[in-house]
Amino acid sequence: MLKCLEEAKARRKADNPIVIHSDRGVQFTSKKYYDMTVGMISSYSKKGNPWDNACIESFHALIKREWLNRKKINDYEEAYQKVFEYIEGFYNTVRIHSHCNYQSPNKYEKNFNSNKLN
Repeated sequence: MLKCLEEAKARRKADNPIVIHSDRGVQFTSKKYYDMTVGMISSYSKKGNPWDNACIESFHALIKREWLNRKKINDYEEAYQKVFEYIEGFYNTVRIHSHCNYQSPNKYEKNFNSNKLN
């Protein structure tokens, strides 16, 4: 989880405060996690309330329906690779999203940042 956070911070050089949401899992209580998230805004789900993070619950259903249920996965490493392929090779780069004006998230972010500079 810390590696993912490092990669996200390296890719997105945001000027504004970054909001990071968690489900109050034990991994979010470590000193390393605390040190990595200094300056970020923390958001937490209420205990036992998955509706607080409905968007990720929806994403999990989507990745299963669009990708994982169509693949034969033999072990953890293969599962990790398949999830990575979906997110980096399709979900963020190709798949259009209604909340991004029917663009991929990467294209939407690029257009947003271009407009900010003008």
